[in-house]
Amino acid sequence: MTAAEALRGGQADGAALAGKVAIVTGGAGGLGRAMALALAEAGARVVVADLDARGGREVADLIDGAFRACDVSDLEANRALVDFAQEQYGGVDIALLNAGVATGCGVGDDFDPARYRRAMGANLDGVVYGTHAVLPALRARGGGAIVATSSLAGLAAVPLDPLYAANKHAVVGLARSLGPALAPDNVRFNAVCPGFAESRIIDPLRDMLSEQGLPVIPAEVVADTVLRIVTGDGAGECWFVQAGREPERFRFRTVPGPGKPAAV
Repeated sequence: MTAAEALRGGQADGAALAGKVAIVTGGAGGLGRAMALALAEAGARVVVADLDARGGREVADLIDGAFRACDVSDLEANRALVDFAQEQYGGVDIALLNAGVATGCGVGDDFDPARYRRAMGANLDGVVYGTHAVLPALRARGGGAIVATSSLAGLAAVPLDPLYAANKHAVVGLARSLGPALAPDNVRFNAVCPGFAESRIIDPLRDMLSEQGLPVIPAEVVADTVLRIVTGDGAGECWFVQAGREPERFRFRTVPGPGKPAAV
């Protein structure tokens, strides 16, 4: 039984999502599509946002939702997306800030400023702008949930793609910091950190993953984990999703605080 099915049967923790309004960025395919379908199955009304208008409309039509073209790297586009959701459904309760792209360059001879800005714009600015834009709408509803899509690359070193690791680490830092900061407004901010999951980003890696015998995580597993986060009560959490393991909250080691040095 999926998390969405459990919700509809009243078997999962937290309230059912019937009547809730959700925004999913990057919703035209991969993880975003799976998230949109899972939310709709759980009873939510969903606004699918993506630059891929054809794919986004297909998903929206499939779930009887709404589509809005949106470049998440643009602040005004994020504000327009939230306005659209409010006009369509009267408010917003959930924001899944999922849009993301591969970096496509490093910091050495292959550095490309345009590719770098594109990746940072989608993977980090999209989360910051999306959060800023949706906060007033969530507060107007008395609170809500934001889940940002980070990656295992946000929890570990990635020597082969340091820039992707950098923007995904930034999303983890936002989640850990905004979780407690937004809690007084009853807004729960968390992150999901999938490994190699079914999405366009892994297309260039498929042969390598196959050769090394590394399984690709079904997008539905990530979507079900996101529903667990949305319907839970945590804030500032970063949930990893890895093949062969049960998804769970990553437990960060405590950083030493200020204090007197130990006696020698």
